Amino acid sequence: MRMMGRDSIAILPAAPLRHRSRDVEFGYRQDSDFYYLTGFAEPEAVAVLVPEREQGEFVLFCRERDAAREQWDGHRSGTEGAVETYGADDAFPVADIDDILPGLMESKPRVFYTMGIYKEFDHRVTEWVNTLRRTVKMGGHTPQEFVALDHLLHDMRLYKSRAEIAAMRKAAKIAVDAHKRAMQVTQPGMHEYEVEAEFLHEFRRRRAEPSYPPIVGGGANACILHYTDNAAELADGDLLLIDAGCEYDYYASDVTRTFPVNGRFTPEQRAVYEIVLEAQLAAIDRTRAGNHWNDPHDAAVRVITKGLKKLKLLDGSLPRLLKDEAYKPFFMHRTGHWIGMDVHDVGDYKVGDEWRVLEPGMVTTVEPGIYIPAKRGIPKRYAGIGVRIEDDVAVTRDAPDVLSKGLAKDADEVEALMASG
Repeated sequence: MRMMGRDSIAILPAAPLRHRSRDVEFGYRQDSDFYYLTGFAEPEAVAVLVPEREQGEFVLFCRERDAAREQWDGHRSGTEGAVETYGADDAFPVADIDDILPGLMESKPRVFYTMGIYKEFDHRVTEWVNTLRRTVKMGGHTPQEFVALDHLLHDMRLYKSRAEIAAMRKAAKIAVDAHKRAMQVTQPGMHEYEVEAEFLHEFRRRRAEPSYPPIVGGGANACILHYTDNAAELADGDLLLIDAGCEYDYYASDVTRTFPVNGRFTPEQRAVYEIVLEAQLAAIDRTRAGNHWNDPHDAAVRVITKGLKKLKLLDGSLPRLLKDEAYKPFFMHRTGHWIGMDVHDVGDYKVGDEWRVLEPGMVTTVEPGIYIPAKRGIPKRYAGIGVRIEDDVAVTRDAPDVLSKGLAKDADEVEALMASG
């Protein structure tokens, strides 16, 4: 509200309910921006911020208590709970919003609202403005300016507080334990979905849930970046790439490990794996305050390009290969992304034309990979190998803080962990 200024109002709708099929709804998950500011997890709600409003700056519209509906759908906080539990200064039934919100908007020349996220709500905002326009001849006022709320809010969300880091560390710990569980139970003949089930079990028993559909790709499936079929049988001699994280208290983790199905790397698998690990460690070391966002990626690219040249999958001088981005057929994605309430979290990667400077409180994934397609010109001994190693890393005033630490990634440590299962 300090950044908005006194002559303004901000409007944030809750996420709508979504239907999965016919009368079955998807499990409800609150809009991240809405939850970030309110902590209110119920649907059919609207948060309004009105700086310096005498009757209260934080107004929450929500569902009223209803014993009959609560018998079917569960507890509702109601307007009293909105004030007592969630700190609203004022609360009204959401059914009355058309009568009340235009009056809150009337004297405010600047409206902070993010258009285009929920189109149905966009129409309602337009109708409120039109309602005010019809009063102009009688001395009424309409907003003069609409400002994208996410411009302010997403920059705030980019910098995590200690409490947010603690929640993310918890989410990472749960994911780490799930990966350990998977490494210890995996064996040839299992199906990818059986290994996926180990993650779902570990997540739910710790009151977490997947922060994205788990990727469990054996053999050549590891070369499909967003593979989610998770249906194939795991073959002796193949690698298994698992990209799986969880959400705990609305904060996400995102962790990837790659390991041999039978517990032992082949020489070729180990050679590729160790290049990726070296690239990840180099990138983590560059995830420091004062460096630019792209510095970890540049470090990973250099290690991977050099490694592919050593494996004779690339040919030419290292400077030329780097300039030509010759690594891209084998490493086609960025080395990381912001992570927080959303697994691909909000926040700009560039300020103007320059890469953003890393600052304490930012949290990013670090996830280099090598994916070698089975196609003409690729030596058979490497064909179909896919390796990615990923951790969640917080930028601090000192060394990088690996939130997902404690999970084996040295090749020998991976084999030892699998042997202990």
